[in-house]
Amino acid sequence: MKRISSMTAAALTLAALMVAGGAPPAASAATREAVIEADASAPVNGRTEKSACVSVWPVTEFYEGGRKGSFPLTVPASSCTTISVSDIKDTANPSDRCQTFLVGFFPPDGSETTYTEPVTACSVPPKTRTVLASQVPDGMVYRIIYDIDYLEPTSQVVRYKAWH
Repeated sequence: MKRISSMTAAALTLAALMVAGGAPPAASAATREAVIEADASAPVNGRTEKSACVSVWPVTEFYEGGRKGSFPLTVPASSCTTISVSDIKDTANPSDRCQTFLVGFFPPDGSETTYTEPVTACSVPPKTRTVLASQVPDGMVYRIIYDIDYLEPTSQVVRYKAWH
């Protein structure tokens, strides 16, 4: 029987809870952050080094005014200074690989939230990354927000990978 790493086990547990709707938002957010941090600070060649950009599949937390926003994410300690997206796909229409995104930043000192200008990102081919923000410091808390194209018959759901 194959052994599952603790990061994989945490991700599988998180996925199961979210599908079942069993985890409250605060617990889900904390678990996701733990998975992100574990990936970003993994030892390299026997020592811990700052890594390149790492990815995560954000989970939507809210809808407001024609946009959906992710749960808060935290930029890990790494040499990566950008936030970008890839693997964009409308779950109801998989051939739709483009969406308009922006990033909301929540500074740790409690100062005013700031937002980037909207950027239309396309994943053609699927692994193509589009930068949404640059010069982002380690530890910055942010949300990725995307415009939705339709509400009927059900609200649009877009899957994407975030890199930070």
